[in-house]
Amino acid sequence: MLNFELYNPTKLVFGKGQIEKLSELVPQGAKILLAYGGGSIFKNGIHQQVMDNLKGFEIVEFSGIEPNPHFETLMKAVAIVKEQNIDFILAVGGGSVIDGVKFISGAVHFDGNPIDILQKHILIKENAVPFGTVLTLPATGSEMNSGSVVTIAATQEKLAFGGSALFPQFSICDPTVIQSLPKRQLQNGVVDAFTHVMEQYLTYPHEGYLQDRIAEGILQTLIEVGPEVVEKPADYALASNFMWSCTMALNGLIQKGVPNDWATHMIGHELTALYGIDHARTLAIIGPNLYRVLFETKKEKLAQYGKRIFNLSGTVDEIANEAINKTVEFFHKMGMDTKLSQYTDDYSKTADFIVNRFDERGWKALGERQNITLEKLKEIVEMSY
Repeated sequence: MLNFELYNPTKLVFGKGQIEKLSELVPQGAKILLAYGGGSIFKNGIHQQVMDNLKGFEIVEFSGIEPNPHFETLMKAVAIVKEQNIDFILAVGGGSVIDGVKFISGAVHFDGNPIDILQKHILIKENAVPFGTVLTLPATGSEMNSGSVVTIAATQEKLAFGGSALFPQFSICDPTVIQSLPKRQLQNGVVDAFTHVMEQYLTYPHEGYLQDRIAEGILQTLIEVGPEVVEKPADYALASNFMWSCTMALNGLIQKGVPNDWATHMIGHELTALYGIDHARTLAIIGPNLYRVLFETKKEKLAQYGKRIFNLSGTVDEIANEAINKTVEFFHKMGMDTKLSQYTDDYSKTADFIVNRFDERGWKALGERQNITLEKLKEIVEMSY
């Protein structure tokens, strides 16, 4: 097992009605920036619940944080925090709102141009504005980690950043909130969480036996409850296991002591930035083809995955190949199209564009073995057409 450090200071408050604890969790006397997205929290009553439970606090509202939050929008919030002397931020929404708030939190006191946080991947280790979250859409695990992804609209770049100062102080996770979500968002949440696990699990055999078993448990749970929760989001057993699986998929636990990949995400981010395709759907497009192109170096772990998750039998190569097919079947069952051409007609130059962009950034060796060259990158994207 690899050496590791595990640090996660987020207080997770999970279950029905936990939003009632909000006034106890926010620092007393704090002036709050209430940040959210397009307004769905008004339709499902969560905005009213937040306001009811924050009576007596001074609140400034900031709306309009996009899916795949835009740097340009977030900088408007940074200006408000500075002007209004805000000392606490509350993110009410899904992963995009929480990711956006992480950027706002880190950018307010950043010494320099905040765009460097994204383009130079600067770690935020101090001087962040404290924040908490009320999760409304399970998917990204952002409610219990210190990572974030923000889009620079002007350059069509979707870039990741993070740092130890960007953990939420608390996150309220009430599974009943998913009842009002559209099916598409629930489908996305399941596939996003599933791929988060795969990025940390589907690498090569190692000595992190417990991490593998926890990862496999999350995968099995998502396969079991995913299709059903889309149809029956009011079922609390389904909703709670779905929400907890999404958090566990990316709260830092299963990645410790083991190799990590993340190339599927890096490539998928480009498809979102270029075409506006839902994040989870870009992962369903790229992931299986990345496994195919990297088959020789991933086949042992693919075979383990195939045996333990899908109960497959045969030779290593046979199980590994069928495991990829079973993954695609699951994505289809979750309502995912898995070809880029199903989302856009303008795909013919996509591989060249992404290869050039990664080349300019110096991203010439990706994956857990650093063996995804620009040539293999092109092959993965072209196979995904």
